[in-house]
Amino acid sequence: ETIADNEVALFMKGSPMMPQCGYSRKALALIQQHRETVATVDVLDNLEAYRAALQPHSGRETIPQVYVDGEFVGGSDILEQLHERGELAATLNAGPA
Repeated sequence: ETIADNEVALFMKGSPMMPQCGYSRKALALIQQHRETVATVDVLDNLEAYRAALQPHSGRETIPQVYVDGEFVGGSDILEQLHERGELAATLNAGPA
């Protein structure tokens, strides 16, 4: 539901105010350079259930995971690569205006 209802969704460990892992912190910081709004979901309350639910969408069990317009983009590693290539802003803002 979160993936379908939001332009950009970040499944992370912790909250935007208090990320609980460096990868989640990095992913959030990269997204926030290009977007004011991002839906976040703290997976720590039921990590294994979130991993199982997200795996069919992404093919990955790792957290964080970022979705744009319902499509899996990647984790902090992919976001960092897109950022370095100058493609992250376009990827995150690809949705309808």
